[in-house]
Amino acid sequence: MLDIKFVVENHELVNRDIKKRGKEYKLDNLKAILDFYPKWKKIKQDLDDLRNKRNIISENINKLKKEGKDIKGLVTEIKELPERIKLLDLEEVDLRVKLHENLRGIPNILHSSVKKGKDSAENTVAKKFGKISKPKFRLLNHIELIEKNNWADFEAAAKVAGRGFYYLKNDLALLNQALIRFTIDFMLKKGYTYIETPLMIYRDVLDAAMNSEEFEKSIYSLKNDNLNMIGTSEHSLLGMHKGDVLSEKDIPKKYFSYSMCFRREIGSHGINEKGLWRTHQFNKIEQFIFCKPEDSYKYYAELLKNTEEIFRKLKIPYRVLEMCSGDTADWKAKTCDVEAYRPTLKQYGEVGSLTNCTDYQSRDLNIRYVNKKGEQRVLHTLNNTAVATSRVMVAILENYQQKDGTVKVPKVLMPYMHGRKIIGKK
Repeated sequence: MLDIKFVVENHELVNRDIKKRGKEYKLDNLKAILDFYPKWKKIKQDLDDLRNKRNIISENINKLKKEGKDIKGLVTEIKELPERIKLLDLEEVDLRVKLHENLRGIPNILHSSVKKGKDSAENTVAKKFGKISKPKFRLLNHIELIEKNNWADFEAAAKVAGRGFYYLKNDLALLNQALIRFTIDFMLKKGYTYIETPLMIYRDVLDAAMNSEEFEKSIYSLKNDNLNMIGTSEHSLLGMHKGDVLSEKDIPKKYFSYSMCFRREIGSHGINEKGLWRTHQFNKIEQFIFCKPEDSYKYYAELLKNTEEIFRKLKIPYRVLEMCSGDTADWKAKTCDVEAYRPTLKQYGEVGSLTNCTDYQSRDLNIRYVNKKGEQRVLHTLNNTAVATSRVMVAILENYQQKDGTVKVPKVLMPYMHGRKIIGKK
């Protein structure tokens, strides 16, 4: 969430930003903050004054006692203070809770480059890579290819876990691992630190990572254990430095992580009855950076470059789509998607998402660093998908499919495929 002093002192900017997102209903949160904040400040000051007064009277009582002087008046006065402090303390806590609740409703401040727009229809194509060729034969969709080659079993998975899960088998399972191993090697060469994170985390970490609406749509919760399955390792990477104060010499922290991910996928998209494109469980390698505020857009460009380079090495046509204000989630200051071309649909589909969250997430979890002047500052956080293997495999099956129904293995994955250059039945 944002710094409350920033919100109060820059309320006109916050007001404009909320309107730019098309979320005028959140202006009620801003109005409440502007109403409660001066009241809270006054009560807090009154509390501090009363506590200070209690300390001074207590010192005077002890002094007068030693001098053998009368203390009745001071004793009477100090006896009245605890009840007044108690009542004010209750008011202060009540106002603080209300401020916090309303502050959580205020979105991050959008970067100035984010275009104003209502929804995804107004997103902008920033760049494209790769030649789109028209196949001279009927392409099988990825489900047809999978079932023809016995590469996965969706029906068996439905019997044990329901729709949205799958058993990966044979060459497709090997392709999945090849993508993981290739990407791990790629990111290590880029100098990022490899981490395998917990797959379950506490609610407070998720509250810092996303808003409650997104939580309810996407997160599996184990309510009896106060734990939640991660929808992406981004969340557990964020929580790793919860409460930490890092040294400036150790910044930036550049991480990447492989993990299984779990998503409920409730809403307009739902899940696929069959297939790998939209599922409840999938494999993903995520990039994550903690950095100084002045460096965050430099690393935004770096994270995008990493993902683009992966898709260029895989030789999969892609485009970069910049999100407009109305399609940018509350915790994001700027975001774009990488979309791979799907020839069976003759359109692009999301395979990764890049985000600069500025200090919005880390302030919630009190993640800071000490600069050379000895001052503590809140770190910025950024994340970007390297590969979500299930979707990349769909793109490979469609873009590398041959007339005889086989699929070429991308050249960069061949060293990880045990000598296989082509997979599938003719």
